[in-house]
Amino acid sequence: MIDDGRVAVITGATGVLGRVVTETFARDGVRVVVVGRDKARLDQLAQEFQLSTGSWLPVVADLRRPEAASNVVSATLEEFGRLDVLIHLVGGWSGGTPIVELDPGELTGMLDQHVWTTLNITKAAVPVMIEAGWGRVIAISSPVASDPGARGASYAIAKAGEELILRTLARELRGTGVTANVVLVRAIDEKHERDRDPTPKNAAWTTPEEIASAMLLLSSPGSESMTGGRIPLFTAG
Repeated sequence: MIDDGRVAVITGATGVLGRVVTETFARDGVRVVVVGRDKARLDQLAQEFQLSTGSWLPVVADLRRPEAASNVVSATLEEFGRLDVLIHLVGGWSGGTPIVELDPGELTGMLDQHVWTTLNITKAAVPVMIEAGWGRVIAISSPVASDPGARGASYAIAKAGEELILRTLARELRGTGVTANVVLVRAIDEKHERDRDPTPKNAAWTTPEEIASAMLLLSSPGSESMTGGRIPLFTAG
């Protein structure tokens, strides 16, 4: 359990995984700052999970822009006076193209979503954590970042870059009380097909609830030694 009135910034909060992570952290008593690009969807999220006044803050931001990331942190500090946990879930996938036919725009889009959003929000949030002497940074990634398949170079390159940001950050944060980790999944099993209708294809899928639980553990006060990790949440095969 996370205690002491902790505050978590959750980016990509209205996505499939972001919704479950938001609900999980809020249910654990964490005050949540939900970040997305659609105010109506953020408000709907709060209504659905019955987030009470003073326990949540919606922030509309396009984290591809550094100033937007700075605004998220400023709004968090203005509302709650602290920022303890950053769960970065902004992403998306583009692919299906072989390297020799790759459109540079496809790669640029993936770098914007995975690398630049990660760099922008960590640069804005981590100094606050360092000053406080405690913090947790967690992002979601995929095994393809180190073991790419065919026709998925744009996504794999972007995820590799995102992972390098977090793993380098973990080394730079040693001794500060701030950790940084990456959680790896092959596919997010939104409909729980792995359990309802198991097949060889979905055997390695991971449910949003499993991912959220792992992130809650990594955000706990007892997770100080867990940093710089690429933590697999899937069955090897």
